[in-house]
Amino acid sequence: MGEMVSVVMPTYNCASFIQEAVESVVAQTYPSWELIIVDDCSTDNTKAVLAPYLAKYPNIHYTCLEKNSGPAVARSEALKQVKGDYVAFLDSDDLWTPNKLSLQIDFMKQKKVPFSATGYELISEDGTSKGIALLPHQKTNYDKMLRLSCPIGNLTVMYDRRVIGDQQVPSIKKRNDFALWLQILHKTDACYGMPNVLGKYRVRKSSISRNKLTLLSYHWDLYYHIEKLGVVKSVWYICCWVFIKGTKIGIKRVGLKQNSKTDIVDSGLDYE
Repeated sequence: MGEMVSVVMPTYNCASFIQEAVESVVAQTYPSWELIIVDDCSTDNTKAVLAPYLAKYPNIHYTCLEKNSGPAVARSEALKQVKGDYVAFLDSDDLWTPNKLSLQIDFMKQKKVPFSATGYELISEDGTSKGIALLPHQKTNYDKMLRLSCPIGNLTVMYDRRVIGDQQVPSIKKRNDFALWLQILHKTDACYGMPNVLGKYRVRKSSISRNKLTLLSYHWDLYYHIEKLGVVKSVWYICCWVFIKGTKIGIKRVGLKQNSKTDIVDSGLDYE
C-alpha cells in the first residue's frame, strides 16, 4: 500500500458541501490514505450525510466533539488521531483533484522536502469557477510566511510527519491554520510550492475569515502572544498583512480559461 496519508477534515454545519469534499478524497489515485473527520457539534444533518461513507469505508473516521469549540480544537482533535506518514488538510467545503496526493508526494520525494503546498482554484458557493487560481511561491520560509501573511492554501498543505513530528493547532479562533504553518516552520527551513493547481477553494459568504477588520485582534494574538515577536515586529507584520490584503502584491494569481461549473478531472487547467 505504501506510505499512508492522514487527511484532516474539521467540519461544522457543512452538510451541503461535505459529500463533495469526501468524494474528492475517495477519488484519489493514491491508494493509501485515511480521512479523519472531526465534527464541531454540527446542528444540521452532517452525520446523516456521512453515514453511507462511514459504513462503506473503514479508513474514514468520524468524531463529534462534545461541544462547539471552534476549528482550532477540531483540527487538533483530528491531529491527535493521525496515523499516517504524511498529513494533509482539506476543509469540508473544499475539493481536491484526483491526483493531488500522488503528485504532491512525488514532488516531496523528488525535492526531498518535508513541507509543501500546491496551487488552488477559487470557486463560488455553488461550485462555479471564478476563473482565478492562486499559486504558492517556490519557497516560503518563516519570515516570508509572516510578510505575506500566509501565501499558501490550507487545502493544499502536506507535511511529512516522520520529519515534522506530531503537531497541535495553536489555540486561536481565526488564522489557526496560519499559526500551524508558522509552528511547522520552526522545525524546517521552508514550505516548498508546486505550480500545479490541485484543489478548489469555495469562497462562502459565511466564511469565518471574511471580515478582515475582526481579524486584527487575532493577528496581534498570533504575532505577539503565540509567536512572541514583540511589539514592534507584531505591529510591522500587521501592517504587512493590511498592505497585502489591500494591494494583493506578493500573491501569485493566474487567470484560468475554465469559467463554468465543472467536475474536477485532473490538474490540467489551462492558464491564460
